[in-house]
Amino acid sequence: MRSFSARERRSRLARRHFLAEPASSTGEVVGDLVGLHATDPATPYLSLWARRRDFTVADLDRALYERRDVVKHLAMRRTLWVVGTDCLPQVQAAASDRVAANEQRKLIADAQKAGLCTDGDQWLDTACRAVLGHLAEHGPTTARQLRAALPELAGTYDPAPGKRWGGDTPLAPRVLTVLSVRGDIVRGPNEGSWTVSRPRWAAADDWLSRGRDDIDPQAARAQLVSTYLRTFGPTTVTDIKWWFGNTLTWARHALRDIGAVEVDLDGASGFALPDDLDDEAPPEPWGALLPGLDPTTMGWFDREWYLGAHRRQVFDTNGNAGPTAWWDGRVVGGWVQDADGRVELRLLEDVGRKAHAALTRQAEALTEWLDGVRISPRFPSPLSRGQ
Repeated sequence: MRSFSARERRSRLARRHFLAEPASSTGEVVGDLVGLHATDPATPYLSLWARRRDFTVADLDRALYERRDVVKHLAMRRTLWVVGTDCLPQVQAAASDRVAANEQRKLIADAQKAGLCTDGDQWLDTACRAVLGHLAEHGPTTARQLRAALPELAGTYDPAPGKRWGGDTPLAPRVLTVLSVRGDIVRGPNEGSWTVSRPRWAAADDWLSRGRDDIDPQAARAQLVSTYLRTFGPTTVTDIKWWFGNTLTWARHALRDIGAVEVDLDGASGFALPDDLDDEAPPEPWGALLPGLDPTTMGWFDREWYLGAHRRQVFDTNGNAGPTAWWDGRVVGGWVQDADGRVELRLLEDVGRKAHAALTRQAEALTEWLDGVRISPRFPSPLSRGQ
């Protein structure tokens, strides 16, 4: 059985995540990493800055809103991602459809519980047809404009009756969530800055140049898991289950379908693609400053081989990663901004003079690139909060 040391896995991570060797395009990064986390609007921009030379905010904006070869879409683990439009059918079939079914079921139940209707399926169908009809007639429209124009979106529910965090909550945003995760609408032009999400919603058939392809869920699963394993592998079956937000059975069937082979990961059972078992030479020592929720930091469930003892400092209690500092394949700390917007390192271990100097130069480069823009991680870690 092929054995992979933690050191070799870190060497693979360096190259395949474009951290030791930069990528040539936005599409290459998005495609090879399966997608970029976008729950925090700033994350995909900062993830690309870390992986491409001379990257600018306008580069991703053009890809999202002009060329439209990438799109924001709710998918794995009910998380918002930037994914390539060429692999959107696979993402839809392998991940989003599962999320859509759950979101639709819960919304219908809450609408009926709130007394808005007796037939929740009919109520939701009416609301969805109203939204799609409005977008077909008027083009990309904000959520606020849709709520003002469409009485079908009226209505509230109480998510926690009797609790101080409960109270009347509009159902309209959840109708848009269902439509988007089903692939009927997409997040079009953003009316906020790149650190804020204020999309105008657009009908998917109008916004995307290609029609939606029907694809077999099993084939979609095989393609996405193969892509994940090529970039993140070798991994455990638990890593795959967690990344895609599905079941262990689903993950095992995917490994079977792609012919993955069992390997040893320092005594644990892992899997790799059958044509991806060659030795990986270590790259030159490298450093990186990654944003909160970056796919590399979030990429595995079993993380000790690159986190060491730092999990509690760089992840919050819900498992969300804050901004991290990496040296030679390991998380060695994080980064924050001071009152003047300068990027400061918060290292958790002594990395040596050479590594510290290299990470300091990266902090200076990121400070210059941000040019005064303040980044407030949506899920700050204890380290980024100074705890």
